[in-house]
This record gives sequence, structure tokens and C-alpha cells, in this order.
Amino acid sequence: MSIYQCPLCQLPLLSAEGHWACGARHRFDCAREGYVNLLPVQFKRSKEPGDDREMMQARRAFLDAGHYRGMRDGVIAMINGLLPDRYVRWLDIGCGEGYYTSALAMAVAARSGQGRVYGLDIAKTAVRAAAKRYLRVRFCVASSQRLPFIDASLDGILRIYAPCNPAEMYRVLKPGGLVVTVAPGPRHLFQLKGRVYPQAMPHPLKDEHFPGFSPLAEQRLRFDLELSGEAAGQLLQMTPFAWRATPDVVTALTGLKAFNCETDFILRAWRRED
Repeated sequence: MSIYQCPLCQLPLLSAEGHWACGARHRFDCAREGYVNLLPVQFKRSKEPGDDREMMQARRAFLDAGHYRGMRDGVIAMINGLLPDRYVRWLDIGCGEGYYTSALAMAVAARSGQGRVYGLDIAKTAVRAAAKRYLRVRFCVASSQRLPFIDASLDGILRIYAPCNPAEMYRVLKPGGLVVTVAPGPRHLFQLKGRVYPQAMPHPLKDEHFPGFSPLAEQRLRFDLELSGEAAGQLLQMTPFAWRATPDVVTALTGLKAFNCETDFILRAWRRED
């Protein structure tokens, strides 16, 4: 059964040959890679919103090399510790190229045997790359501010860094559903920040609150990265620091034989109240 809803009229979307359509005859074609674009042009703030191809490719190369495996495994361990077998439908908000989405899909399938994981991102380039590689996940291009899912259709939501709309998360989650988030801690990538800014400051620690959700768990996860200059350049390119880095900073960083950097992640979990 489909759990997508039309982003224009909020009627349920039904799958047909090569497209999705609602009762009001709004139609959304499936791309040949398998994803569906549920971001109408009137909801876009730019021609191609989200991360560009260069940022996506840098992130994929960095993640494929396993540099953030410790964070990925920490997230999956937290989910496994909270996840009843009946929790079978999950959404990854801001899924990017699908690295974490795929790990979530494998974890859900291992627990339930029949889980379905959805990946959502506003960047079409990233979703296209994800859909080509991770065939067990259903991907869509959509806004995290207007989730294209029917009410109370999901058991869990994963959100790593991505912006979100707490009211929308509450709407699409079933009562008792889970939200697991990852946010940067105070020392996250401090050495990288020090190469970009004249005076690096610790990242402000935000105490998030989601109306209608009860906090369940919080964990601070830290480990050091030992990177080549090339990998350090990939890390820079996949962060917001890239917008502030001068060409000289990029050249100096990528020319290093070795670059050591701290990571600092805050993992949190909430449960949707009845």
C-alpha cells in the first residue's frame, strides 16, 4: 500500500505504469533510476535546490572511504536499542546520496523482515545517485517542510543534520513513533574550522525540543579522523565551511600529507506522544 500523498492537494498517491497520481489527477512521473519527484516547481526557492553535484560527489567519496562509519554505526546501534519489531516504515529526511539510508534499511529489514525505508532530499542530483545504488530504498525528491506522506503512516524518522518541520514529523508519525537525530557537538571538525576562520569558536550546542515528542535518549559520540589531503578536501567540500574557504585555504589543505581532525556528534531520540 502506498503511503505517499500528493504535495499539491494532499490526496493519496497511487502507483501506475511509470508514474504516481492522485484522485485530483495530479501526476508525478517516475525517473528511470526509480525515484519520484514530489517537489512541484512552485515550492522551489531556486532552479536546483539543495547540494550541488560537486558537494554530493565529495560526500560520497568521503563516506565510501568509511571515515564516518563510527557515527553511522552509533546511529544504527541507538535505533536497534529502541526499535520494536513492529516498527517497519522509516523515513530518512535529508538522505543525500543514501549512505545512512541504506544502513537504516538493512537494520530495519534485519529486525522486522519486511521493513520499508524511504529516503527524501530536496537535491535531485543526490536522490538520483542514491536511487541508482540502493535499490531496496524508495527515494523521492521533496521538501522536509512539506513531507509527502499521509498522516500517521510512518513508524520512525531519521534526521542527520537536515532541517525539519516538527509539526510535519508529528503528523506523519504514528503514535509512539520514533525520531532519531544527529547534530554537531561543540568540537565538531574544530581543526577544519580553524583553517577557514581567523578565530575558530566551538559550535553552539542547541537543546532541541519537538512539541508533541518525549525525549528518550541522548549520546555524545566523538572520534578522531586521520585523513589524507585529498580526503580533507572532500570533507571541506561536503560542509558549509566550503562556502567560506578561500582558494588558498583549499590548496593548502589538499596539499597536506596528513590532516588530523576531531569529530563530535550529538545523537538524540524522541518518541511521539499519543
